[in-house]
Amino acid sequence: MRVLIINTSERTGGAAVAANRLMEALNNNGVKAKMLVRDKETDSITVVGVGNGMWAQRHFLWERFNIFRRLRFSKAHLFDLDIANSGFDVTGMREFQEADVIHLHWVNQGMLSLAGIRKIVQSGKPVVWTMHDAWPSTAICHLTMGCNKFKSRCHHCKYLPHGGSDHDLSARVWEQKKAIWQQSDIYFVACSRWLEREAKQSVLTSGHNVTSIPNPIDTRLYQCKDKAQARQRLSLPADKRLILFVSQRVTNVNKGMEYLVEACRQLVERYPAMKENTAVVILGGHAEEVSGLLPLTAYPLGYVSDERKIVDVYNAADVFVLPSLSENLPNTIMEAMACGVPCVGFKVGGIPEEIDHLKTGYVAEYRDAADLMKGIHWVLEEADYHSLCAQALRKVAVTYSQNAVALRYIEVYNHAMAFKHYGI
Repeated sequence: MRVLIINTSERTGGAAVAANRLMEALNNNGVKAKMLVRDKETDSITVVGVGNGMWAQRHFLWERFNIFRRLRFSKAHLFDLDIANSGFDVTGMREFQEADVIHLHWVNQGMLSLAGIRKIVQSGKPVVWTMHDAWPSTAICHLTMGCNKFKSRCHHCKYLPHGGSDHDLSARVWEQKKAIWQQSDIYFVACSRWLEREAKQSVLTSGHNVTSIPNPIDTRLYQCKDKAQARQRLSLPADKRLILFVSQRVTNVNKGMEYLVEACRQLVERYPAMKENTAVVILGGHAEEVSGLLPLTAYPLGYVSDERKIVDVYNAADVFVLPSLSENLPNTIMEAMACGVPCVGFKVGGIPEEIDHLKTGYVAEYRDAADLMKGIHWVLEEADYHSLCAQALRKVAVTYSQNAVALRYIEVYNHAMAFKHYGI
């Protein structure tokens, strides 16, 4: 079986990381998988660039300009929306023609247009689409943030100026998507059971197969290592408990840094000794911009691309905290657990599926900094810490290992091919 995975980026972003891991998992389980990307960043022979970088830039800028114009030249929400009005036609490429299954991942920002997606679903090849966010089941947004219009018809979009209108940009893109989706046999795969439930309520995906399979992780790389040695390599203190926060861009409001700051403030106020024995490690772009806001000593590590160093960062931590306001199934929690680190996060999206409350970590009430504080303290001071670590490792091995996830995808591919060829 030959599978072509299509994603905008080869390595940048959570979807790219997940797509790469899946490609490796499939190749390790007898499937010939390749990846087709707009942004090729390595010399890997299993990853193919879609073409001329100048055209990629044109597709990206043309879409952004059209959104910018619809936002009345405001930068607010400029990168929260995608309309897929420009992108590549990949159906003529050799890799596409040789594939038995086309597997879409995150294909926005100039990778595929709606016209390009139409050509893919009309090619006669089985199409599987992994949903890393809500965009395949909405008109133009990736995060619905409580909006339920996607369940019936997108219009009056809250992201648009003055709340949009009955025939606004979201309504027009909705109709375009609806026409394409209704004429296709796309198999939608959400990364979490939460997103699966959300997608099944959308009119766009009505009548399609929608299931959920988590992202895989390479447990040969992400594994427990000596904590003291990891800290030594990173020049982190050996005599403090370390709270870890990780995000590609830590200033992203949706990642909830303000809630971690407030939780730490309450920790110090309630447990003054923590001011001296506890610190926060921040991994991600712009880390230095937020480190001064914390009432605890902070160690901003900045953006790191070396995975082995990232594994050291996880192993150096005592607890991983991700107070995101919107999430599907974050790779970071999976990575921390694979390194035997208990996790704390809000009860939102797929986070409660990853963190088993009071077994592998603590699930705090949504947007509740006090409960987040309680969870951090519970992990560090009250819980059977060694049991939490062992349970986290066990959860990853059973649920998120490459082999477990690859076998589930192979089953979906076989089903999609059988339906396409035999109508069953």
